Amino acid sequence: MDCIFCKIVKGEIPSEILYQDDIVLAFMDINPLCDGHVLIIPKKHYEDIYEVDNDTLAHMYDVARMLNKKIMAKLNEPGSTFSINYGDKQEVKHLHLHILPNFKKAATMTHEETYKLLSGE
Repeated sequence: MDCIFCKIVKGEIPSEILYQDDIVLAFMDINPLCDGHVLIIPKKHYEDIYEVDNDTLAHMYDVARMLNKKIMAKLNEPGSTFSINYGDKQEVKHLHLHILPNFKKAATMTHEETYKLLSGE
């Protein structure tokens, strides 16, 4: 399988990981649409929202809610958007949930700078 997200899960491609457990991995989007743009993926490969089981999907949202509070506080943002793309809108065919703090503002920091702020490094 040549899935870039599966390679991130396996540690074959470096990423700025904010959170991981046995089920999901959360990391900074390398091409952020806004400051704090985070992706949450299941560690098991599911192509899209119709392949994933309900427990995994619910866990993705639980992690998103937990991380979103931290991200919004650190970036002093008043709101955020959670988004899952499907079909031709899905650039990587591995299910992923976007956390987009204040999506209306363009990114002003690199993903590395945002990671340092969010991770406390």
